[in-house]
Amino acid sequence: MSIPEAGPGSSGGWLRAPGSSGGWLRARLVGREEQTATGQTLRFDVPDWRGHHPGQHVDVRLTADNGYQAVRSYSLAAPARGHTIELGVQTAPGGEVSSYLNDALPEGAEVEVKGPLGSWFVWTPHDKGPLVLVAGGCGIVALMAMLRARRAAEPTNETCTLMCSVRKPEDLWYAGELAAPTGTETIRVLYTRQAPCGASRSVGRLTAEDLEGVLSSSEARCSICGPTGFVEHAADLLQYLGQPPDTIRTERFG
Repeated sequence: MSIPEAGPGSSGGWLRAPGSSGGWLRARLVGREEQTATGQTLRFDVPDWRGHHPGQHVDVRLTADNGYQAVRSYSLAAPARGHTIELGVQTAPGGEVSSYLNDALPEGAEVEVKGPLGSWFVWTPHDKGPLVLVAGGCGIVALMAMLRARRAAEPTNETCTLMCSVRKPEDLWYAGELAAPTGTETIRVLYTRQAPCGASRSVGRLTAEDLEGVLSSSEARCSICGPTGFVEHAADLLQYLGQPPDTIRTERFG
């Protein structure tokens, strides 16, 4: 997930990370994995990383050879694992940072990161109650960190439902992981433009009917992440169904 990007900068290229200061840390790219045609998982080694909570994000800074700098925010896609962090980067049309990270940054190269950032939109295994995760497109990145943390924690009888809305099957991030839910998980993928053969649900936007079956308790914790319009729509539906507003947390972009 990223914030909207500006057009190309004044420089023809980006320098390697110039150094760590003002809270910025050197981060070396150690691996990448394609998720969709325009989305990738990027793994960075950050020697001075002190850990983070699922749902937090980082700022990534690039510096051009003439001093021009660009900063974008990206969600952390996995729980803390030593000094390795995993980001989900969706290439934005005309995006100077996302296109560079996904298409040009070679393994072994460095950028700067600042974080972890954000304390509101977090979940940890210490949080009790059923968990409802609602994602729009690449908004699943932050929620995947929560799902992975939950899977890595001690076994729990609490239920977890992940509902992800995408335009078509090839837009789904983490398809392999989501195809194998644990015993207390429910994974649902909703398609708004094109559904796979045999899909039981017609294509279309998220509806109250989609959500009403997953709200088994007023104690459920609901986390929504995605484009602004999707997040507002999903939050309105949850409140319409009687979900207390103070149990709904949102993270939006665009």
